[in-house]
Amino acid sequence: MKILGASVLIAESMTMGFAILLAMKDASNAAIIYGCVVSFLLFVTAGLVRRPGGFVIGSLMQVAMIGFGFVEPSFFIIGVVLIALWVAAIVVGRKGEAARAALLAAEPKKP
Repeated sequence: MKILGASVLIAESMTMGFAILLAMKDASNAAIIYGCVVSFLLFVTAGLVRRPGGFVIGSLMQVAMIGFGFVEPSFFIIGVVLIALWVAAIVVGRKGEAARAALLAAEPKKP
C-alpha cells in the first residue's frame, strides 16, 4: 500500500508540474506559485506515506490538487483520474498487504 501510494503521489507531482507549464501563459503569478507549492508538497507527501498520518495528508493533497482546476480547467478531469488512482492504490494496497499477511501466517515455523 505504501509503495503504490507513494508512486501515485510522485506521478501526481510530475503531472502537476506539466500542468503548471500549461498554465504559465494564462495564469497569474499567484496561481503558478500555488501550483508549485502543491507539486512540491505532493512530492514530500510521498515520503510521508510510511508514517501513520501519511495517507490522511495524501488525501488532503488530493483536494489541493483538484483546486488547481480553477487555474487550468482541464485539470479537473486529470485530477479526477488521479484521485481514482489514489483510491485504487489504497484499495489494492490493502488487499495486497492482507494477502501477504495471510501467506506469512500460513508459513510453517522453522525449528
